[in-house]
Parts: sequence; C-alpha cells; structure tokens
Amino acid sequence: MFRRGSRPSIKDIQGDLERALALLKEARRVVVLTGAGISTPSGIPDFRSDATGLWSFTNPMEVATIWAFRDYPQRFYQWLQPLAKDIIKARPNPAHHALAEMERQGVVNTIITQNIDGLHQAAGSQHVLEIHGHLREMHCLTCGWEEASQPYLEAFIRSGDMPICPQCGSVMKPKVVLFGEALPHEVVVASQEAALHSDLMLVVGSSLEVMPAADLPALAVRSGSKLIIANLGMTPLDHLADVLVRGDVAQTLPWLAKRMA
Repeated sequence: MFRRGSRPSIKDIQGDLERALALLKEARRVVVLTGAGISTPSGIPDFRSDATGLWSFTNPMEVATIWAFRDYPQRFYQWLQPLAKDIIKARPNPAHHALAEMERQGVVNTIITQNIDGLHQAAGSQHVLEIHGHLREMHCLTCGWEEASQPYLEAFIRSGDMPICPQCGSVMKPKVVLFGEALPHEVVVASQEAALHSDLMLVVGSSLEVMPAADLPALAVRSGSKLIIANLGMTPLDHLADVLVRGDVAQTLPWLAKRMA
C-alpha cells in the first residue's frame, strides 16, 4: 500500500490499470473528458486543490465573473497575468501526448476539455471540444471585434497593459467562459452527443464539480457507457465508475497508450 498523501506508483495501482486497459480494448467509441489535473504536470495550476488551487487565493466571484469583468476589467487582468504566463510557456506533458497517440491509434474518438490552455491541440489531438472556451482569440463585448490574442497577451504580460479593441477602444476579453456567461451552445451540444453515443468515457484530471461538464459522465453511464475515472482525488461520481485509477496521469495514460498500440 502507498502512504496516505503520497502519489501511488504504477506498481501500486497495477490491477486498476489492467482493468482500465481491458475496458479500453473492448470499447469502440471512447470519449475523454479532461480537467485541470491533466495540465498541472505542465506547470499550470488547477483551481480547486486545497492550499495550491487558484481559488484558494482568490474569490472567483470577485475576478472571474462576467459582471466583474465589465465593471472592473483591471481586476480580471491582474488575476489572469500569472496564469497567462504559465499557459504561454507550458508545453504538453506525457498525458496529453498519450491521448493524442490513442487518437492516432483509433482508440479515442473525441476529447472534451474543461481547460483553456490548448495543450491537447499542441500535442496533436484533432477532435477537441473546448467547453470553457480558449485563449487563442480576443473578443470585444462592445462592438463584437475579434482577433488573435497572441500579440495582445504577449504585450500584456510584458507591460501589464490590458488588450484594447482597435475598433472602439473598449477592453477586450479572451474567449474564455467566465462565471455568469453561457457556455458555447454548439460545443455543449456536441459534448452531450459525444457522451450519449460513447461506449466508454475516460475522465482525466477533473474534480467533476463544475456543471454541465461534470454531468457528462453520468449522462454517458445512463446511456450504457462504461466509465473510467483517472484522478488523484475523489470525485462526486466515483460511485458510478467501473474503474478508478488513482495515479499521476502523466504516468498512467502513457502506460495505457503503450499497451493499446
């Protein structure tokens, strides 16, 4: 047994991995749901971990709602600056590469991600649904202007200057979904369709606490899908899982991908 609070090794969870591998080999339509935990090995902090999560230091209602952005955009950008730095310098880790490899193998059909970092695409994944948006583009809430975000974010990180719309002069917002905003309708519908038509859902690095993404595994199970949850911590849907893999996803996913080849 591994010590409480320590990260189990592959040897510690060998039996769980073997059961997960057997389910993956039987499946014909695998849908993956990823959360912040897949990107923490790339140096991007998650939101909800005790003592280290971003919401341990900041009240999200003060900086990450659409109302806070409209009234005090400088607060949002002050909060975003260190996270944007981490995302810009981050590179895909072995877990991202493992999922991309399983897609190339024809094992994984769709990746639904709660992350805004674009690391799945950087690793080579092609079929990615970004349910909480992304940082690739800026959007002006006043006039609707849209533009690639890279030059704005790089200038913002260097100088702290907020991105200003070249058309109307308002502060632009990255195309990330803030609290109080509607999720992108087409992405939500596509994610629900993917869950409904899966025969195996693999959850990777998600606390399964944020709706509606958190309901997708339950939707899949109600439709007859098997469920694997690969996460270091417990989730509210653990009781629905056929297999729980309590390991470092940067180790467990490559282990599975290698044996699916």
